[in-house]
Amino acid sequence: MEWNQLQYFQTVAQLEHFTRASETLSVSQPTLSRAIARLEEELGVPLFDRQGRSVSLNRYGQIFLNRVNRGMQEISKGLEEIQNLADCSDGNISLGFLPSQGSSLVPDLLGLFRKDYPTIRFQLYQNITNNILDQLESSKLDFCICTEPHSYKNVKWIALSTEELFVIVPKAHPLAQKSSIKLKELAEESFIIFKRELTLGEMTDRFFKEAGFIPKVTFEGEEVGTIAGLVAANLGIALIPHNKGLDMTEIAQLRISEPTCQRTIGLAWIKNRYMSPAALCFLKFIRNHF
Repeated sequence: MEWNQLQYFQTVAQLEHFTRASETLSVSQPTLSRAIARLEEELGVPLFDRQGRSVSLNRYGQIFLNRVNRGMQEISKGLEEIQNLADCSDGNISLGFLPSQGSSLVPDLLGLFRKDYPTIRFQLYQNITNNILDQLESSKLDFCICTEPHSYKNVKWIALSTEELFVIVPKAHPLAQKSSIKLKELAEESFIIFKRELTLGEMTDRFFKEAGFIPKVTFEGEEVGTIAGLVAANLGIALIPHNKGLDMTEIAQLRISEPTCQRTIGLAWIKNRYMSPAALCFLKFIRNHF
C-alpha cells in the first residue's frame, strides 16, 4: 500500500468521479483507475459502487476512508513536527541540570542563548547527577549540566565553569568572623553533609580524607538550600559550592585555604547520537562561549 494510492482514494471518495479526480490529481484516468483497482485487490473488497465514471463509497469504503483520513492527518502532523525540529530557528531542546545550578549558571546560560535564538524552546529537568545522566542515556534529554561523568562511556563532556566550595557556619558560631580556614581545623566540628551516593557527597568525602579526618555527621541532605537551612538552624556546619541565590542572613561563609576544594561543572551529551539542528546550534553556542 503506497502513499499515492491513499491520496488517490481520498480524492475519488471526495469528488465521487474518476475524471474530475484525475484532473485534480494531475494524473491520467487509466493510472488513477489502476491505482484504485490495486488498492481494492490488496484489501480484498471493493471500496466503491460504480455507475459509469461516477462512483460512491460503499460500506467498506466508508470504514476505510475514516481510517485513512485519521492516519494521513497523523502522518502530516509528524512531518510538520520533524520539519519544525529540523529548523534551527524553531526547535526544542531538553536540558537536565543539577539543583545547585538552577539559580545561576542555567539562567545565565539560557539568557545568553535566547538573545541569539529567541524562538528555540527549552524543556528543563532538575535532578541529581546520576539521574540526569541516566535520562541522557535513555534519550529523554539532549544535554545535561553536571560534573564530569567518568563512569559513563558514551557521554561526551566539556567544562563550563569551576566552582569553589566553602565552609558555611551559623552567624553565632565562633568561626563566623574568620575569612578562611584549613579544613583540618574543623575535625572536631559536627557536619551536615551531602548524601554519599551524590556526586557532591563523593567529592566532599574526598576533601575530608585529604584533610586527614572523618567528619562527625549530624544529617545527610541532597540540596544546597536544605543543608544551608540546617546550618542556619545551628545543627552543624557544612561544605558546599558557592550559590549566589543562597540566603546568607543567618550563615557565614569561610574560604578553605587547604586543601583546594572545588568542582568543575560542564555540559554532557551522547556522542554519535543524532542531534536536531536546534541542539546543534546550542552545542555550537556552548563551544564558542566556553
